[in-house]
Amino acid sequence: MKTAVIYYSYEGNCALIAELIKDALGADLIELQTVDDKKRQGISKYFWGGRQVIMKKTPPLKPYTLNTEAYDLIIIGTPVWAASPAPALNTFLEEQRISNKRIALFCCHAGGKGKVFDKIKSKLPGNTFAGEIDFINPAKQRREEISDKLNEWLRQQGLMPRL
Repeated sequence: MKTAVIYYSYEGNCALIAELIKDALGADLIELQTVDDKKRQGISKYFWGGRQVIMKKTPPLKPYTLNTEAYDLIIIGTPVWAASPAPALNTFLEEQRISNKRIALFCCHAGGKGKVFDKIKSKLPGNTFAGEIDFINPAKQRREEISDKLNEWLRQQGLMPRL
């Protein structure tokens, strides 16, 4: 099964999960990066990010290469911003018209995923969803524990063979 992991990562949490999925499934990685890649710090990042979500911003992305038709499974990952997907992911979902695919979702957050998965699914009609999983600050946890949790989920969803 040809798999793509498409993700946006602001602080490295989603990048960690995407890399673990790549290693587990032999997937291709497509990292979404915004043209404005300035990292805000402290409390200002929350105001900036929350404003982007509330104003429904779709920031321009740096060029990436993706042919969704080449994949059987597409795994999409995002940080949670104000109970929503990061605006960069919304840009991607508006640019790409993905249909008739098997899709799995993951998100990373600091304690609340909100309705992030419902919001993503609403932008991907005509697809089959293979499952969803969330992680709380995975970069601050033991890599082995995160990897074990992820691998078990992949097996449960039928995305990775049982050992």
